[in-house]
Amino acid sequence: MSSSLATAHVRRPARPPGALVIEIEGVTKLYQMGEETIHALRGVSLRIHRNEYLAIMGPSGSGKSTMMNMLGCLDTPTAGRYEFNRKNVATMTDDELAAIRNREIGFVFQTFNLLPRADALRNVELPLIYAGIPAHERRERARQALEHVGLGDRVHHRPNELSGGQRQRVAIARALVNSPSIILADEPTGNLDSRTGEEIMALFETLYDQGNTIIVVTHEEDIAAHARRVVRLRDGLIESDR
Repeated sequence: MSSSLATAHVRRPARPPGALVIEIEGVTKLYQMGEETIHALRGVSLRIHRNEYLAIMGPSGSGKSTMMNMLGCLDTPTAGRYEFNRKNVATMTDDELAAIRNREIGFVFQTFNLLPRADALRNVELPLIYAGIPAHERRERARQALEHVGLGDRVHHRPNELSGGQRQRVAIARALVNSPSIILADEPTGNLDSRTGEEIMALFETLYDQGNTIIVVTHEEDIAAHARRVVRLRDGLIESDR
């Protein structure tokens, strides 16, 4: 094992938690697959505060992806309570959920989800366009976000002109540009080689040190080891939280 991966397993000190951002109480999620009912989550309760760096882990079928969709306001509970910044997600309209996703949650996906024909600046601008920010302001904020992740010299490069690690940095800049309450990363190193993956996790470390709240969903122990708190799911339940 490389020294960089070895040191990743040393749990670093956490910053003091801030205000409560997410509160999930007794949440269940059912899916109907033909005549079969799938119990993806079975009465899960979880609290996440500002200043946390949290990893959510679990094997296939554990409810990990459902939990990510729930936290990201991409789905709503079948039963139970989910509050985001003290607002009840379960009662929100589709438009209200979309507003929460755009303004309060910065998403980072395994597949980057970048527009192939748009340059880095335009890709990072997207959340600001949806938020109705004027063109001059959004370009400046997008440029600053790209500089923040070390891509100030790549603002006019399209995704096919960037390496995998650079594409993920563009995605992280896009996640940061609205100053969200949380950054939600789904397998953020899944399409990267181990060295590039470590560089991306080092960037997350820097973002955490700068005051961002980070939730990483992963099946990789080495990636989860960067977090200050690890929640493990199994069969739709929280198996451990420490």
